[in-house]
Amino acid sequence: MGNIVKQDGASVAVREGIRAMAHELGFDAVGFAPIHLAPEIREHFAQFIDEGRHGEMDWMRTKADRRSEPAALWPDVRSVIALAMTYTPEESAFDSLDRDGVGHLSVYARGRDYHEVVKRRLKALGRWICQEFPGDVKVFVDTAPVMEKPIAQAAGLGWQGKHTNLVSRDHGSWLFLGEVFTTLELRDDSDMKDHCGSCRRCLDACPTDAFPAPYQIDARRCISYLTIEHKGPIARELRPLIGNRIYGCDDCLAACPWNKFAATAPVTDLRARDEFAAPQLSDLARLNDSEFRAFFSGTAIKRVGRDRFVRNVLIAIGNVGGDGVAVAAQECLRDESPLVRGAAVWALWRLLPAGEFADVRAVHLREESDSYVRSEWTPEEPSGGAQH
Repeated sequence: MGNIVKQDGASVAVREGIRAMAHELGFDAVGFAPIHLAPEIREHFAQFIDEGRHGEMDWMRTKADRRSEPAALWPDVRSVIALAMTYTPEESAFDSLDRDGVGHLSVYARGRDYHEVVKRRLKALGRWICQEFPGDVKVFVDTAPVMEKPIAQAAGLGWQGKHTNLVSRDHGSWLFLGEVFTTLELRDDSDMKDHCGSCRRCLDACPTDAFPAPYQIDARRCISYLTIEHKGPIARELRPLIGNRIYGCDDCLAACPWNKFAATAPVTDLRARDEFAAPQLSDLARLNDSEFRAFFSGTAIKRVGRDRFVRNVLIAIGNVGGDGVAVAAQECLRDESPLVRGAAVWALWRLLPAGEFADVRAVHLREESDSYVRSEWTPEEPSGGAQH
C-alpha cells in the first residue's frame, strides 16, 4: 500500500508549489481533480461501448472497469493532478490538405511522439513531488486506460466540446493531456462549465459525419480512428471522404472558434519537422518496413506500422492523384502485404482510364490468391472512379 498523506492546512501551498513546478517543466495548464467521476460520465462511456462505437479498440471494453474512474485504476490515489501542453500549429493546419501528390498529416504527429515528451515531463514532476512531500505518485499519458478528458474538465482545464475533445478558453482545442495520480490529499479545482453554446462548427466540419449527435462520436467513422487504429481495409464508401489524410484528422479541432485565443506553441521538442509539411505520396508509397521505421523514427506515426500507413497513402493517391503516383501504386500491386495490394488496386481503379485499368487487372488478378485483394479487383458495388 502507498503512503497516503493528508495535507490539510498546507494544501494550498502544496498545490501552488506543484502548479509552479509544472509550469516550469513546460506544462501550460494545471488543475486538481477528484478521484471519483460523476455517474453520468461512467454511464455515457458504458453506452459508447455497448453501442460498439469504439470499433476495434477492444482495450476500451476489456479495461472499462479500470477506466471508469481514477480510484478504480489505483486504489491508493487520493488526488489527481491534471496537466495540459498546447501544440497550437504555427501555420494553418490545412496547408497540405487536398493537394495533388502530397499527403496530409495531423498536426500533433508532425513532431516527436508526444507520448514520450509528455511522459518525460510528467515523470520529472512526479519525482519532484516525491522529493518535496511524503507520498507516492503514478503518471499517465493516453496510452493508459485513463478518462483524460473528463478528468481535465473536472480539474478546470477546459470542457469536453461537441467534438468530444477538450476545449480551453485559453488554448482552444490544441492540447495534449496527462495526469499525475498522487497519495497526497489536495483540494479539487472547480469543474469547468460548457461554453460551446449553439456553435456546431466542429460537427459540420467532419468529412465522414462521425458525430451521431453533439458530444457523441462513432469512432468507426472517424478518420483518425480509420487511419490509425483500424487494422484492416477501410470501407469503400468512406475512402473517398478521407482525401489525402494519411495519418489522423484535425478538421473538428481546427474548426473550433476558441482556437482564436490560443497562442502558438513555444519552440520545443514537439516542433513540426519540415519534411512532414507536405510529404510526397509517391515516395511514401515506396517505403519498405526499415525505411518507414527510419523516416518516422521518434514519432507517433511509427506506432501504426508500415503496412497500415502505406494503405492510407494509397487511399490518398486514389483521391488526389498527382505526378508519378500511379506508377508508385502499380509497384505496390506486388507488395507482400495484402492490405497494401488491395489499397493499390483501389487507387488505380480511381486513377486509370477503364481500358488501362482492365489491362493491369488482367495481368495481376490471375496471379492473386488473397480473397480480399481479389474482391478489390472485382468489387460488387464500385464506389466510382476515372473509368466510370
